[in-house]
Amino acid sequence: MCDTSSSSNSNSPATSTSTLPSSAPSPELKNLSLEPAQISEEDKAEALRFKGEANKAFTSHDYLGAARLYTAAIEKNPNEPTLWCNRAYARMKLEEYGYALSDATRAIELDPRYVKAYYRRATCYMQILKPQSAVADFKKILTLEPQNEAIRTQLVATQKLIRKIEFEKAIEVEGERNPVERCLEIIAEGGCEVDKTYAGPKLTYENGKYSITHEFIKAMIEWFKEGKTLPKRYVWEIVLGAHEHFAKADSLVDVNLEDGVTCDVIGDVHGQFYDMLHLLSMTSEPSEKHYLLMNGDLVDRGSWSIEVILTAFAYKWLYPNYMFINRGNHETKDMNRTYGFEGEAKHKHGEQSYKLFAHVFTTLPLATLVSATKPPASQAKPAPILSPQGLKRYFVVHGGLFSKDEVTLEEIRKIDRIGRQPGQEGLMCELLWTDPQEAPGRGPSKRGVGIAFGPDVTKRWCTLNGVTGIIRSHEVRQDGYQVEHDGLCTTVFSAPNYVDQAGNKGAFIRIDSTGSQQYFQYEASLHPPMRPMAYVQGGLGSMFL
Repeated sequence: MCDTSSSSNSNSPATSTSTLPSSAPSPELKNLSLEPAQISEEDKAEALRFKGEANKAFTSHDYLGAARLYTAAIEKNPNEPTLWCNRAYARMKLEEYGYALSDATRAIELDPRYVKAYYRRATCYMQILKPQSAVADFKKILTLEPQNEAIRTQLVATQKLIRKIEFEKAIEVEGERNPVERCLEIIAEGGCEVDKTYAGPKLTYENGKYSITHEFIKAMIEWFKEGKTLPKRYVWEIVLGAHEHFAKADSLVDVNLEDGVTCDVIGDVHGQFYDMLHLLSMTSEPSEKHYLLMNGDLVDRGSWSIEVILTAFAYKWLYPNYMFINRGNHETKDMNRTYGFEGEAKHKHGEQSYKLFAHVFTTLPLATLVSATKPPASQAKPAPILSPQGLKRYFVVHGGLFSKDEVTLEEIRKIDRIGRQPGQEGLMCELLWTDPQEAPGRGPSKRGVGIAFGPDVTKRWCTLNGVTGIIRSHEVRQDGYQVEHDGLCTTVFSAPNYVDQAGNKGAFIRIDSTGSQQYFQYEASLHPPMRPMAYVQGGLGSMFL
C-alpha cells in the first residue's frame, strides 16, 4: 500500500470503474413470483457458472461486480436460496442494507431453515438501527442450532444494547444536564486538572485560560502517532474551543472564496487517522488562502476516531474562519453506539468526554454553501446553473436531497439542530442520509433509511436555488469520487481502502474563486496493526465487517 497521489481537472470525471450504487431495487424483487418456478437443468448450470464468477469477484473485493453476477445467477435460477443470501452479503459490503435485508428475507422464504440467511438479515437490522428485529432472528437461529454459542453471545449483547437504548431515552425524557455546562462546572470545581506527570505537548495557559497554537497541533499529531493520548482536560478544552464556533453558526454555513483563495472538500474519513495525515500532507493545513471543509463522518469504523476528531476540532479552534466541518450521519448517538466511537471515546477519555462529544456533534452545521466571487473561468456547455449574481456555488452536504421539491437554502439555514438527533425522517435526516440514483424521480433507500433521488430531482433543486452543483459524500467510490447526474452531483470519499478491505482510493476536491474544480486521488497509508471497529461494545464488532 504505497502512498501515491494524482490530480485531474474538472473536465476529467472519474472513470466508469468507480463503485456505483445499485440505485434501484433489482427487477427480480418486483417481477419474480414467490411461487417456485420450473427451472431447466441448463439454466441451473448457467446459474452455477455465474455464482462461481460472483464468488471470485467477491473474494477480490469487487462487491458491485459480485452483486451483479449474483443477480445474473438469480435470473437463471430464482429458486436457489444461496444466490439470494450471497447477493445479500455483497450488498452488505456495499452498505446497501435495505436491499440486502430484502435478499436475505427471500432466501429465508425459499429455505426457512437457512441459518446464514437469518444471520445476515439480523446483521442488516442492526445496521439500520432495528436491534429488536435482530433479536427475533438470533432467537430463530438458536432454535435451529441450540449449541451455537457465538449467536447466543450476540443475542445477549443485543438485548443489553436494547436495554441501554431504552435507559438513555428515559434519561433524555427526564432532561439530562447539558454536557457542555457540566464539563465547565467540573473544570470550575477543579475536578479535571492536568496530571503533573504528563510529559506531552502543552496547551498555552495564561490568565487562567487555555489557548491553542499551531505548534501544539503539530506536537499533538506526533504524540498521537506514538500511540499516546492527551489528558482529559486538554480533550475538553479542544472540544469546547471548537464548540464555541459551531454553536454560533447557522445550520447552513456560507463560505465565500475571494480572489486567490481555494477550498478543499474532504469526504468521509471514518477514523482512519494515518490516511488523514497523508491527506493533510496533500491539502496542506487550513490558512487564510486555503480553506478545508470536512464533509461529515469523521468518526466510527476506523479505530483512531478520537485522533481524527481532535485534530479536526483543534484546527477549528485555532483557525475558525478557515476550517469548516459538516455533520455526517455518523456524528450521531445511534451510529456512535453501533460503530465504535462511543466505546473508543469512553475507553480513552471516559464517559463524560463521550457525552461532550455527542452534544457538540449536534452543533455541527448540516451543510455549507461554497461560493465563488469571480465569474466562471470558461463558458462551459451546457451553461452551468449560476447564483443570482452570475457566479458558481456548490451545496456541500453529507447525504443529499429531499423527499419533496421546493426546499430552499433559507429553509435549510434555519433548521433547529442543536441538541437534536436526525431521526428516521425529516429534513435533517435526509440531509445526512439520502443517496443519488441513476433513475429519474425518487426511490426507496438502498440503506433502509432516507430515500434515493434522481438526476431530475437534482436539476430542479439546483435550478430553484441557483446552485451549480451538489457535493456530497456518504458512499464509497472506487476512484475516491464520482461525477453523477449530468455533472450536477459529485460524490467524494476520503477513506482509502475503507475498513481495510474495500480497496478504494481516497479523494478530495479543490474549488477556486472562479468555481473551477480539481480532483485529487490517493492510495491508503500503512497504519499500526489495529483492526477497524476495535472498540465496538458488547462483542458485536464482528457483525459489521
